[in-house]
Amino acid sequence: MTDRPRRRLGLDLTPLRTSRDFRLVFFGGSVSGIGSFITYVTIPYQVARLTDDPLMVGLLGVCELVPLLVMAFVGGALADFLDRRLLVRGGELALAGLCAVLLLNALGDRPHLWLLFLVAALTATVDGIQRPALEAMVPRLVRREELPATMALRGLGMQVAQLGGPALAGVLIASVDLTLVYAFDLATFAFSVTCLTLVKAVPPPPDADRPSLRSVATGLRYARSRQELLGTYLVDINAMFFGMPQALYPFLATQLGGPRVLGLLYAAPAAGALLATLASGWTGRVHRHGLMVIIAAALWGVGIVGAGLSDMLWLTLFCLAFAGAADMISGIFRMVIWSQTIPDHLRGRLAGIEMLSYTTGPLLGQLRSGLMARGRLGVPGSIWVGGVLCIIGTAALALALPKFVRYDARDHLTPTAS
Repeated sequence: MTDRPRRRLGLDLTPLRTSRDFRLVFFGGSVSGIGSFITYVTIPYQVARLTDDPLMVGLLGVCELVPLLVMAFVGGALADFLDRRLLVRGGELALAGLCAVLLLNALGDRPHLWLLFLVAALTATVDGIQRPALEAMVPRLVRREELPATMALRGLGMQVAQLGGPALAGVLIASVDLTLVYAFDLATFAFSVTCLTLVKAVPPPPDADRPSLRSVATGLRYARSRQELLGTYLVDINAMFFGMPQALYPFLATQLGGPRVLGLLYAAPAAGALLATLASGWTGRVHRHGLMVIIAAALWGVGIVGAGLSDMLWLTLFCLAFAGAADMISGIFRMVIWSQTIPDHLRGRLAGIEMLSYTTGPLLGQLRSGLMARGRLGVPGSIWVGGVLCIIGTAALALALPKFVRYDARDHLTPTAS
């Protein structure tokens, strides 16, 4: 009797056993993700060290947002017309080249601040082309009934990267030269590119549309016509815009213990998300996906409020971990809605819209938190006030989107293409 509840709660590994190509994508992406999150922590740290200004760190988000607003639509249209595997592999190669630029910049006696912002913008440009192809490719690698487990596993890979990368970054930043930090990330790309090369081709669907403004508009009209999709986008944007304090981590770390603490702050949400993922077996039996997204987004805000009000390291980390667990639950249900209900010939374009929803919020949130921290609120006030606004915004969206709250997955299943 005790084993059955454990199986129901535990992570479903079926997609890793049944799909060779998904295994390659999963492990290659997980290793590359660890390196990428090391760099994700290191660039803001380097900007903070060069400028000692939270607003300058927040402006990194603006540099990433501007190209994403355009390239996510371009990448989505390309993903519905070209071999998705080739787009993903090409993106990995381009990101490896940009990492090499960061390494060379760090080798100089006086690293160029403008180059850090340029690489951040170019990385977002490449990501805008690569990510929709990856999101559209994964559902083609597994069986339809395996999609909830697949989304949980993808979340697991991301959380392992978010947990291991920042924690390792904190150790590396505190103990070795930044050139070695960037060199580690560069090495991880070799593994991911090898894995992607071994994945079979994922050609576009037979009814694929040619990339054009008209095809992009088709995707936008489809997204606008479905309130359950709009809900996934708007709820996440609201939560991340008001409740994403990452631009303040370098300064919060100074208050709580120094560079080694920086890695812990970045890793804490991932630790909570990892625990939520490992116990995600229950998500496959829940059908009110929209309601779960609303509840999880509000709980994210609760965790951020606690992190802002805390002045103790262990409590701050606990609150961030709680927030990360809530965000992971929201992410699982959002990804299942996307994967189970969007027709294959629109997946790339809708993945581009999805990408904007889960990237614009955090990027603008960095600017929001940096601006508020500059004023009377300071760093802690910027964090907890953002969490309160997140909760209020989530409640308002629940009232404004009743169809999203009532969404039942059993009534909205669209067959996927093989």
